[in-house]
Amino acid sequence: MTELTPLDEAHAAMSAAEDDDAARLRFYERIADVELFLLLEAEPDADQVNPVLMDESYVLVFDRAERLAAYVGAAAPYVALSGRAIAGMLKGQDLGMAVNIGVAPSEILLPAGALAWLRDTLAQEASEVEARITQVLPPKGLPENLISAIDAKLATATGMAAGAFLVAVEYGGGGRGHLLAFVGAIPRAQDALVRAASEALTFSGIEAGAMDVGFFAPDDATVMKLAKVGLRFDLPQGEGLQHTPRMPPGSDPSKPPILK
Repeated sequence: MTELTPLDEAHAAMSAAEDDDAARLRFYERIADVELFLLLEAEPDADQVNPVLMDESYVLVFDRAERLAAYVGAAAPYVALSGRAIAGMLKGQDLGMAVNIGVAPSEILLPAGALAWLRDTLAQEASEVEARITQVLPPKGLPENLISAIDAKLATATGMAAGAFLVAVEYGGGGRGHLLAFVGAIPRAQDALVRAASEALTFSGIEAGAMDVGFFAPDDATVMKLAKVGLRFDLPQGEGLQHTPRMPPGSDPSKPPILK
């Protein structure tokens, strides 16, 4: 039996609960995040591509190169891009996306209007404010699907930060809420991390403003407070965008600092 892909699983969950907005949002999130193989008429010419069209209304995409090959039945040119990149390329062209047609359980036609909605959703930007944190508390009352969405988003943020904590906070002036605090984030990755957190909210069906995002240096005194009460997310580490600072000693409750 062919192994199910993340897109197959998200499509199955959506199909099993047609009235569940959260399941539908998670499917669109997977479409945006996964690598898709766009079938072309010919090999790309520099940065120009000429997609094969189905019924003059849909480009053909597949979430595995093997599925594209099975659809065509022979070797064929393609380009591999994220779903969000392909949706962006199609802006203004009144084209939809035919996904895994005839080769997978996740086959579906996404019309031009659906891609326009996806582009608009992905284009939403968070606003920036400054606030003084007066108290850091354990996170409380957030739905499990949001926690899972954050975890999935950060699993792809290789080397962008040393780690992150989700906490409840109280601000000077009486405001309160939840904060996703990144520790040791690379400066040029901060916009991407804010976008990832914002999309986790959006595609979980949570109202905007339910979670703030903050950035802290590893030696910031607040980090120890975050580690004491927060829900920790470990970002995968690799070469990343540049050298990523380590989490400070003691910030992982399972790994206390060694005293010498």
